[in-house]
Formats: sequence, C-alpha cells, structure tokens
Amino acid sequence: MTTASGPAGAPADGELVRAVGMTGLAASVVNIIVGGGIFVLPATLALALGPAAPLAFVLGALVMLPITACFAAAGSRVTATGGPYSYLGAAFGPFAGFIGGSLMWITNVASIAGIAAALVDQAGNAVSPLASPTARAILLVAIYGLLVLVNALGIRVGIRAIMTLAVLKLAPLVVLVLAGLFFISPPNLAWQGWPAWSAIGSAMVLVIFAYAGIETALIPSGEVKDPNRLVPKATLLATAFVIALYVGLQSVAQGLLGDGLAGHPAPLAAAAGAVWGGGFALLVATASVSMLGLMQGNLVGSSRLLYAFGRDGLLPPALGRVTATRRVPLVAILAHAGVGLGLALVGEFATLAMISGGAVCLVYIGVCAAAWRLERRGVATHGAPFALPGGALLPAVGILALAFVLSTLPALQWLAIAIALAAALALYGLARLARRD
Repeated sequence: MTTASGPAGAPADGELVRAVGMTGLAASVVNIIVGGGIFVLPATLALALGPAAPLAFVLGALVMLPITACFAAAGSRVTATGGPYSYLGAAFGPFAGFIGGSLMWITNVASIAGIAAALVDQAGNAVSPLASPTARAILLVAIYGLLVLVNALGIRVGIRAIMTLAVLKLAPLVVLVLAGLFFISPPNLAWQGWPAWSAIGSAMVLVIFAYAGIETALIPSGEVKDPNRLVPKATLLATAFVIALYVGLQSVAQGLLGDGLAGHPAPLAAAAGAVWGGGFALLVATASVSMLGLMQGNLVGSSRLLYAFGRDGLLPPALGRVTATRRVPLVAILAHAGVGLGLALVGEFATLAMISGGAVCLVYIGVCAAAWRLERRGVATHGAPFALPGGALLPAVGILALAFVLSTLPALQWLAIAIALAAALALYGLARLARRD
C-alpha cells in the first residue's frame, strides 16, 4: 500500500488545526449543497420540463450517487487540504492536480458570486432603496466583509457559523416538505410523458449545480479530525439527505402550485404561502439565510484550496501562509472573497450558475478517474480506506453521465470556462518560472 498526504508528496498540513468532527463536516456538506439555487430552481425546471420536473432531481441523484462514492473513496485515501486538487495530484501528478483545482476554484468563485448577486437582488426586491447600483455595491461589500471577519477568527468559529446557518435554513425546508405533502393536488403531478432529451440535458446542468458542493466541503480535510473515517460517512449521509430534500421540495411545489410554478420568481416561498399565510415571508427570509450559509461554506473551503496552491508553490507563497494566532490562511481568504466580490458586482445569477455547473462537471470527471486510480494503486494515508463498490463500474457510470450533461452546455459558457482556465494556467507558468529563479 502506498501512503500519501497530498498531491505528489505535498507537505502535511501541520500548521492547520484538526478541529472538524462528524457533525461539523456533515453540516458543512449539507450547508454548501443546499444554497440559494434550490429556492429558484423549481420554477426553472417546471418551465423546462412541466410536471416531469421532479424527474430532474431523481436523475440528478442517479448521477450524483456514483460521484459521491468516488469522493468518499478518494477523500478517505488522500487527506491533505485541497480536496479534488489533492486527489488528482496524488493520482496523476501535480499538473493534473492544478488543472482540477483550477477548475474547482472557477466553479467556486462563480458560485459564490452568483449566490451573492442573487442575495442582494432579493434584498433589492424586498427593500426598494437597496435596488440602486450604489446600495447594491455597498451591501455586497458589507456581506463579504462580515464573512471575511468570521473566517479570520479561526476554523472553529467558521464551522460553528456553518452549523448555525444550516439549522436555520434547513428547518423551514423540512417543515415545508412534511406539511406540504398533506395539501398537494394529485392532478398537478400527473405524468404527461417524457420531455425532450435536449430539455432534460439542459435542466441537468442546473440540477448538477444544485447538487454541487461536496468538492468544496471536503477541501479543508487537513482540518478534519479523522478524515479517512469521517469523510466517507459524512459525505454519503449528507448527500442522501439532500437528495430526499430536493425531490420532496420539487414535488411539493409542483403539487401545490401546478402550472403556476413555471417561471415563478419565488417558487418555494409561494408554495409555503399556499400552506400557511405567513409561509411566504418565512421562506424569503430562509432563502437569504441559505445563501449566506452557502457563501460562508464556500469561503471556508475555497480559501483552503488557494492555501494548498500556495503551500505547494503553484501560486504565490503568501497564499500558503497562516496567521500566527488563529492559524487561518488569511491572505487566501481575502483573495477568494475579493474575486467573488468583483464578479458579483458585474454578474448575475443565471450566467454564473451555468459557468459553475459546467466547470464542476469537469472536476467531477477528474475525481471519478482519480478515485479509481488511487484504489488501483493502493494509495492510503492510514487505516482502512473506503472501497469503491464494483471497482471501476461507479467511476465509469459517473464519467459517462457527466459527459452527457456537458454535451448540452452552451458555447458561451464553454468560452468563459476556457478563459478562466487559461488565466489560471498563466499564473501556474509564472509561479513555475519564479521557482526556477
């Protein structure tokens, strides 16, 4: 058996604090998956697929289950900070790790920017003075400033914030599913035949975006107490919960609103309002909490990815340093928040979500391949790692499903991903030149 602590023998994360346990890791996975997208996505799916919209989340679950198993297997074998960057690096070498890590960072920075844009736009709809460009910009700066402050206080504070926000946003959603089941109108869920495959494929890009987040939640593995044991357990349990929640939310919203769901600006809030008069306002508030929770989880994970790049000399070394007292990568936190803020100031949710969804599919393909190769080579940190059921079968299924989803991605989103990746490669080249001097 080969041991590995990081990509191609990367140094251990001795400067970080292993303080994240089972509950914190599972909450982090759920928190970052259940973000702002689910509060608007049911209406988009209903517009594209009609009463068959719940099928999109079921198909998405079938795609995500083998991918989740691959994350569980790879994460139990390579436990250094970096997530997919570390998995790909250990499996295929540092350049492959950097490519995968860069795609993941593109995913995450587009995601956090898209959610931030949606959050302030929602605030502008609720409070008209906040809709002006100046007020919108000030609100974005304030939100990012608050998140940077929370993360600068240390990983324990960051994880507590994630757990608190996760409880606040999940409780109303679970109640909506359980209570809404008693009020649905069965004709609204009547099957009307399979939608066109092109419509399913386009919807699946957004569904994968809604299910995405595992890769970010697992980046801080260097701060997990017992990663080879806890990563598989937390990942699989959290994903199963999210699948049940998403299918339930789409079905309840469809069953309550029927044709009124398609294109609705606040579909879950409208569904809650159909059950209880005060439900609309409660779900609007929950959406804001959910978006804030996703941004917090995104910042915790993605800053550690930039930290890993700096730690391994692939990007400026300042990114790989931690503060003396709180042991957090403050420069990496500021860098990720700064780029996300810039994109949120000029972008909007739908475009950023498509870019994020396409890039994350590429990351997932890499992780599927890495999980198979790591198992084949017997790479492990310590203890008994999680074994892939069926060997190469699950990675193959995941790769083929993701390839189909990617085949529907519009050319404009491919161009945006290519430009961002080219910029990352340019930075990689500059860092390599700097190391030779």
